[in-house]
Amino acid sequence: MKVLVVGGGGREHAIAWMLNKSNLVDTLYWTPANGGCEDLCENPGIAADDTESLLRFAKGESIDLTVVGPEVPLVRGITDVFNAEGLCVFGPSKQGAMIEGSKGYAKALMKRRGIPTADFREFTDRASAASFLENKTPPYVLKADGLAAGKGVIVAFSQQEAETALCDMFDRKVFGESGSRVVVEEFLEGEEATVLALTDGKTIVPLISSQDHKAAYDDDKGPNTGGMGAIAPAPVVTDTVMGRVMDRILVPLVEELSSLDIDYRGVVYAGLMIKDADPYVVEFNCRFGDPEAEAVFPLMHSDLCDLILRTVRCELNGVRLDWKDAFCCDVVLASGGYPGKYKNGMPVTGVEKAEAMEEIAVFHAGTKLEGDTLLTNGGRVLNIAGTGRTLREAIDTAYRGVDAIRFEGAHCRRDIGHHALKYVT
Repeated sequence: MKVLVVGGGGREHAIAWMLNKSNLVDTLYWTPANGGCEDLCENPGIAADDTESLLRFAKGESIDLTVVGPEVPLVRGITDVFNAEGLCVFGPSKQGAMIEGSKGYAKALMKRRGIPTADFREFTDRASAASFLENKTPPYVLKADGLAAGKGVIVAFSQQEAETALCDMFDRKVFGESGSRVVVEEFLEGEEATVLALTDGKTIVPLISSQDHKAAYDDDKGPNTGGMGAIAPAPVVTDTVMGRVMDRILVPLVEELSSLDIDYRGVVYAGLMIKDADPYVVEFNCRFGDPEAEAVFPLMHSDLCDLILRTVRCELNGVRLDWKDAFCCDVVLASGGYPGKYKNGMPVTGVEKAEAMEEIAVFHAGTKLEGDTLLTNGGRVLNIAGTGRTLREAIDTAYRGVDAIRFEGAHCRRDIGHHALKYVT
């Protein structure tokens, strides 16, 4: 069969890498792709948000399955457009994608259904939000309601920080129209983790857990990023916790979506805060996590293409996933200055050396090829994923790969996975 992957980041490289292993896939396309597509698939060079051109390509090439990686085309309704033309596409409908497209919508849904989450209020002007915070004790969590590439969440530890953040959102429009509505939440304490799950609208099949590292610098310091690395599985997500995630969060969510006649066939991303083995929802997303996917997929034995087809065809009932008995640590190598201003076009060396190492996979995120030269082309440049029998082995393996790669200004966190070691040693 012919398969098209939409998106250009590390998550999409990991998806294409998994699909390339499937015996079901004869021809693989990935667009707009990046420097990692060479020798893996064909790149038609269409932007992920150009739905009209993607549709024309899919019909012209008789694509059998389109897998949508990023949230933006899903929130804009690419699934609805493809379905209306009789094309097979993996990802929820526009209505379903609202669980990520609007944090206010998602919070209201959780409140209505009794899904555990932080208490919240939604505001459309700075003065009302600031007045509300005057009667609350910091820290505060401020979230741009719409999409913000994983950077629209600010934890303010003082009234002054909160007021500055509100000014940034409402007045300076640092998140564009996504910040025209702001959700203010209570601060949840605990351990963060992520559970990704496939659902066909009835059956839910959870993947192994993972743990993202959002802050830019070691010890969880600095501004939030799109993610500086991840581990899988997350030791804090015990069997007991996973059971509660299913019973209290994923099952009620899918039941609520079904009751609203929302067609949801795709991924549910549950970003969690776990305290005393009780999970609370920090956020829902409508797609595979990035960089969580890069940590989860290297541990998957199951055929991802088969799983995706079963999801789209509502055939997940009875499916059991097959996993390696191991850990994975994924470290993001970023451009100097990220998540602020950074330069593109820096030559990258050492990727082949890292890929030649045992138990390492390198997923490209922000790269491009000019002739035979690999160049940086984004904030998050590469994901170096190392696997090992223990978490410590996986961490050490990943950083061996990181140390083999060079480009001007490269930086990474050196503590990915370290916090979780206390649960396994």
